[in-house]
Formats: sequence, structure tokens, C-alpha cells
Amino acid sequence: MVSELPVSQVEGGPYPEGAGTSQQTSPGVGFVLRSRTRGADMDKTSGIREELDRLGRSLRGQMVGLITDLTVRVHLCRLSLDEPKVADRSDPPRHHYAAEYQGNRPAGATAVGTASRAAFLLRTAAWDVTVSREHDDGRLWTVVVAHRDGNEIRVLTSDDTPAVVFRGRTPALALCPPQPVEEPEPVRTPATVTPGYVCYECDGLGRCPGCAGRGWVPSRKRPRSRCGECGTTMVCPICRGGGELAASGLSEYQRSHYPELDWH
Repeated sequence: MVSELPVSQVEGGPYPEGAGTSQQTSPGVGFVLRSRTRGADMDKTSGIREELDRLGRSLRGQMVGLITDLTVRVHLCRLSLDEPKVADRSDPPRHHYAAEYQGNRPAGATAVGTASRAAFLLRTAAWDVTVSREHDDGRLWTVVVAHRDGNEIRVLTSDDTPAVVFRGRTPALALCPPQPVEEPEPVRTPATVTPGYVCYECDGLGRCPGCAGRGWVPSRKRPRSRCGECGTTMVCPICRGGGELAASGLSEYQRSHYPELDWH
């Protein structure tokens, strides 16, 4: 259950200035993914990675500012944004920076006051901010959600606990161009088949025809789904990767796939 709060209830709430520890600096984003692309693809990939790193540094800087202002006994070593994480395994996979930090608000601060202060700080920094109340795990949370340049920050507070939860993430970006699916050479052809017959299911390919030997297929609900034909084994479920079938082992149904042959 989510309820939107009027802006008038969250602007400039009663929160003491500098209630947390003083501003601290820490290393920024520095992990580098290596790519096998070349030429124009390399330039494009490098530019996308630089943009993702820039968004990661911007996100961390804003989260550090919120954490040091809204909580006490800050330990920024727990705010890790050192390398991007896989956001989804589409083709190509997309990466983002994401982090979560939990601290405690000062003894004299309330949950609503903390949310008001967070909303004020974020709006001052030109973030688009909404505030709502959400029930989760038996508690009523005041949730501040902010967006800027594709980044998202969420600040959660509750009267039932002094904890303040900070969650942040950048948009998910593909760091390399899509890789074309190369059709493999057939394992067997009519010219190379041993006593038996080229598999009617995969035409001698040996790989699963349902997923082209990848083990997964695109899905409407999520980027990738387990192949329903091979179950991620990647080989043809009929010939088990051999590319051919022994004539002596063919069933009546399988024989129907070879009408050119005289079975009598």
C-alpha cells in the first residue's frame, strides 16, 4: 500500500543542520571492464563506460552528502560503488552501479523530519523528488524517491526504528555492442554421415535448434529464459549433439521424417 504525500508536508521539516558527521571524502568509481571490441565499437564502448562511471560518481557523491547530513556515526566504507554490477542478462548484458547503506538518525530527529530534510537536500540539488508512505514488514515507512540524469535514490525512515536506509542506483547501460549469433557448421551432412541419417530435428547441426546452441531464448517478461527444448544443455534433444540418427534405432514416427527412403 502506497500513499502519496502532499509537497507541503515534506518541505523544510524540522531537522537540525549538520546533525550527522562532517562531510567525508572517499575513493570514487574505478573498476574497468575489458572489452574485445575494436575500432568504432571500442570508441562507443569507451564512451558508454565513461558515462556510466560519471553517473556512478555523481550518485555516490549525493549519497555521501545525504548520509553524512542525516545520520550519526557514519562509516562510508560500507557504501561500496567500486564496480558496476550486472543489472540484467539481456544480449548484451546491461550494467549499473548500485549500493545500499543503513545508518541511524540523531536521537532528537523524527522519521518525518528526516524525510523532510532528505527531500529538501535533494530538491536543492535539482533532483525530482516524490514522497510517499509504504507498509513493509509490518512497518509504515516514509519513502523519499529522487531521480536525476537517470540515477535514482531512495531514503526510507520509520517511527518504528531509528534506522535510515539509503538505496541508490544508476541507469543500466550496455557496455558492449550486441554480438551477432554465428551459425555453427553442421556436425553431420549427407556427405559425412556415418551409417544412419542426418538428424531431422537439427539438420545435422548437433546444437539445439530452439536456442541455436545458446541454452537460452529471449523472453517478453525478462531478458533471457531457459530454453524449453534443451534445458540449457545446448545440444539437440533428439540426436544428443551427434547430428545423426542410427537407422536401426528409428521409431515409426522418426521414420516419417525420411519419406524418400524405402523401409520395406
